[in-house]
Amino acid sequence: MPFEIPNDLLREWRSFYKRNEESRNTWLSKNEELIVSKNFKDSFYQKIDHQIPEKLSELKSKHFNDKTNCASRKSSELTLNLISNYQKNLIGGSADLTGSNNTKAKDMNVITSNNFNGNYIHYGIREHGMAGVMNGIALHKGLIPYGGTFLVFTDYCRPSIRLSAIMNIPVIYVMTHDSIGLGEDGPTHQPVEHLASLRSIPNLTVIRPCDIIETIEAWECAINNTGPTILVLTRQNLPMLQKDNRKENLVNKGAYKIRDFKEYDATILSSGSEVEIACSASNKLFENNNLKIRVVSMSSFELFEKNDDGYKNEILGNKTIFAIEAGVINGWEKYIKNENFVGMSTFGESGPYKDLYKHFKITDDYLIEKIIKTL
Repeated sequence: MPFEIPNDLLREWRSFYKRNEESRNTWLSKNEELIVSKNFKDSFYQKIDHQIPEKLSELKSKHFNDKTNCASRKSSELTLNLISNYQKNLIGGSADLTGSNNTKAKDMNVITSNNFNGNYIHYGIREHGMAGVMNGIALHKGLIPYGGTFLVFTDYCRPSIRLSAIMNIPVIYVMTHDSIGLGEDGPTHQPVEHLASLRSIPNLTVIRPCDIIETIEAWECAINNTGPTILVLTRQNLPMLQKDNRKENLVNKGAYKIRDFKEYDATILSSGSEVEIACSASNKLFENNNLKIRVVSMSSFELFEKNDDGYKNEILGNKTIFAIEAGVINGWEKYIKNENFVGMSTFGESGPYKDLYKHFKITDDYLIEKIIKTL
């Protein structure tokens, strides 16, 4: 039998628009000249202010010269402070974690029930609702929505994140406290499987930067992306790992050699806070064992896979590959053998983050031991 909708139900649903018809007609009447103006569409749908690329380049230079050491959630805030000065159609928010997510730029004003003139939303403890609202804003067009919570709470956002990806719309998710590195809040708040879970969603770009330079570049990638992006950021401080004051956005490539040798013995792939551990292991292996180990910062699987085979082969090389990340192995198997992974296989524990890294053997010493044993 064909599917039938009762006429009374159909009439009810089709009349819902009438509730706001008067408000809509008033708006259209008030803005009639604006809507038909020649430049309305270009200005309303403008994606990126033309000044932003150069301003972000200047911001990178400043922090490279200052050797800025801070959590990537703080790096994100510093970047937002700049972007919001130029990108006036940016609309931010957080699910009751603004102070922890660092998602409110200095010049942003909070939207309230009595004042819609702001550009920042306090969503309350409703991660799924926040993600759903951001989808609606992106579908409406004209505004660039972003919102934050802890990475572990992407579980609550997931249906809407998935819809962002299905519709391929430009929503930016700012997910902080990205690993056991958040410390004392314990396993309920420490994400271990979430990176793998998010990387498995088609059309979703997941970026986990290793320092302030990569965080700035990650934001540039996010605001240029025509689809959804998740920025995965730390609670703990990260050192400056860059050796060159570069203009090129290397995060856009998804992976690049952050420590290199002309002739080398093996490669370590890593992301986020564990790139520092990989670099430390490489330095010690060279000094103490004369082993030359390349380190690749792989901030985004999705962006890396968009490169041509020549670039991917250059990054992965033809020697043994190891990987280290404070999460489960799922997804890394594409690039490494299971036994060459250093990461999590259980839930976390409560304690100071440095103690937790030692407890779970996500350390340069353990990585060194594995490399020496394998080679």
